[in-house]
Amino acid sequence: MTEQELKIQEKKTANPGDETTKNEACFAPHVDIFETDKDVTVIADMPGVTTEGVDLSLEDNILTIQGNRVLQKQPGRILLEEYESGHYLRRFTVAETIDQEKIEASLNDGVLRVRLPKTGPAQPKKIEVKMG
Repeated sequence: MTEQELKIQEKKTANPGDETTKNEACFAPHVDIFETDKDVTVIADMPGVTTEGVDLSLEDNILTIQGNRVLQKQPGRILLEEYESGHYLRRFTVAETIDQEKIEASLNDGVLRVRLPKTGPAQPKKIEVKMG
């Protein structure tokens, strides 16, 4: 392994964009985005977030990923604690080619996977003409 592969990435603070009255940290989760002919996949790391703590929304072609992590009390003495309680927030502009009705999301072991299927090309269609 090279030094580059072992480099730890620092958490980035997210800009919520709105005023908040909560005194909690807000982080931008690290993401990978992949595109195929059929869809775009967004993978976001949100460790410690449960499905109840995830809020995924799409409004005005803006995909918003939000997560809330609450620290769980662990038995025993804490030796190292790097994860903080707080919120995750990330926003992306979604292309018009995405079929917004068929977006799917799943969360497994703190990794959120959002599948954004593309709309197919317009198919030729015969239009029936009615009398009257």
